[in-house]
Amino acid sequence: MKKILSLFVIFIVLFSCKEKQQDSKVSSIIKFSEYTGKLSSGSIKRIDSFPSKFVRPRNVDVWLPSNYSETNKYAVLYMHDGQNLFDAETTWNKQEWKVDEIIGGLLKENKIKNTIVVAIWNHSDIRWSDYFPKKPFEALPKKFVDSMVTSARKNYNPNFLENGIQSDNYLKFIVEEVKPVIDANFSVYKNYENTFISGSSMGGLISMYAMCEYPEIFGGAACLSTHWIGAGQMENNPIPTSFFTYLENNLPSSKTHKIYFDYGTNTLDEFYLPYQDVVNELFKLKEYDETNFQNLKFDGHDHSENSWNQRFQTPVQFLLKNN
Repeated sequence: MKKILSLFVIFIVLFSCKEKQQDSKVSSIIKFSEYTGKLSSGSIKRIDSFPSKFVRPRNVDVWLPSNYSETNKYAVLYMHDGQNLFDAETTWNKQEWKVDEIIGGLLKENKIKNTIVVAIWNHSDIRWSDYFPKKPFEALPKKFVDSMVTSARKNYNPNFLENGIQSDNYLKFIVEEVKPVIDANFSVYKNYENTFISGSSMGGLISMYAMCEYPEIFGGAACLSTHWIGAGQMENNPIPTSFFTYLENNLPSSKTHKIYFDYGTNTLDEFYLPYQDVVNELFKLKEYDETNFQNLKFDGHDHSENSWNQRFQTPVQFLLKNN
């Protein structure tokens, strides 16, 4: 019996050492730089052009709250469109989510658990390919897809989808490459109960998809102005139905996960209005209730960072509230 116990202890020690060696190996190839832009609270450590075998390299910003300390543990909120989250002076439209102000303020008021934010930048020319959920896309009629691609290449981007849908690879990038670096370099919880993902528009779609594809990684998702129509507004659009069918077949249990949706009523958001009852009924059938599901309407809000920053505190508190 003692010999068995000794072997067990040796196995645990060797496994632990191997895990630390892997973490160290991952960390050694990643270099952090200090972000010097404008912030209202906290600090940012940036990984320039994060290397990847799955997707085109891109910047990853890690926002640490003012109270960050290695002696504490932090939940992690992964967010898309990372260049739009913190500083309006550096964004394409001079708007920002105000993530540092909102999460920093909620932490100061003790309304949410200790949290860091991992902000993953996009590449605008391939954003649609990275963010459109692959499995619902593959379920679309081929004739419709061919027509959509032809139109997009003619009117929008001549290289549209030249490498196909990359959302599965984008999620592998987050789960298999980014998350191990975060886990190895920061004092964070690694379990799904403390790991969340969020975005808006197409970023809402990929956040929803991430939770469904990796329920063991992400315990919840916040999907603002979720782009149910998938592309431009059109008649007889099969895309929303494809999303809803996918959700019906792939949603994780309401006992373990939570998800937040919302929508405005102006500009692009007005086209989402017809689908909200379907969303509510689908989640009700899957036994989600007000404790783990929200789908909120914000009258007068449009499809912009200036609308999302007005309501971002709502999903943050929903996902990250202190227990």
